[in-house]
Amino acid sequence: MRELFDEVVGQSPLDPQESARQAMRAPLRKRFYKAAGTAEAEGGFQVTLDGRPIRTPSGRVVVVPVRELAEAVAGEWQAQGESIDPTRMPLTRFTNSVVQSVVDRVDAVRDDIAKYLQSDLLFYRAGHPEGLVAAEAAHWDPVLDWARDGLGAHFILSEGIMHVAQPEAAVQAARDALPAGPWAVAAAHVVTTITGSALLALALLHGVRDADQVWAAANVDEDWNAAQWGADEEAMSRRAAKQIDYQAAVRILQAVGSAS
Repeated sequence: MRELFDEVVGQSPLDPQESARQAMRAPLRKRFYKAAGTAEAEGGFQVTLDGRPIRTPSGRVVVVPVRELAEAVAGEWQAQGESIDPTRMPLTRFTNSVVQSVVDRVDAVRDDIAKYLQSDLLFYRAGHPEGLVAAEAAHWDPVLDWARDGLGAHFILSEGIMHVAQPEAAVQAARDALPAGPWAVAAAHVVTTITGSALLALALLHGVRDADQVWAAANVDEDWNAAQWGADEEAMSRRAAKQIDYQAAVRILQAVGSAS
């Protein structure tokens, strides 16, 4: 069972894409339990397999803060067939990762998110064509305006890919708006790494943009190019895989709230 959890979590628990790639490379394990369920525990709820709580590779019992989330994770285990497919268990990967790698290092994860504020997706704008310039502005400017007016974080924009140094005061103001709880900060980290934007993660956390708006903003360039020249099948497959983990992170936020 310990080997199975190594596969479900992956060696890079804060990188859902790497976890999924590792899981796809590993041979599927046979289902070894009859029923998945939940049970009350100190600090929240456990997910159980035949009455025994699931644990991380280090042996920690997985306890999630709300029943709704525990039931959703249990549902992933219950939905498995004769074999256990970790690629179909995004919430399980997420919850294991939080317990295994985030609860004891929240500040380090917040720092990792804050690194994106030095080179956020929203800072680097197309100079042409006009349609793409307008599309980026429509999706990104409201988030930057909110960061400026709501957080006091005034960032500098650049045309093209030339790096531009951001004011330390702006970076710190945005970092201060990150959540302090392990579940929300882990979800913010996943959204940040998938979208390439800590500001989009903050906008989602603070209700400035909903999940669909954030996803559209993260993919505005790709969507505009696809509308002009058609979608690339391989790129769309990668995007679909990312969206699974993105939706899991959104579901975590909806379940636990931005403070948890």
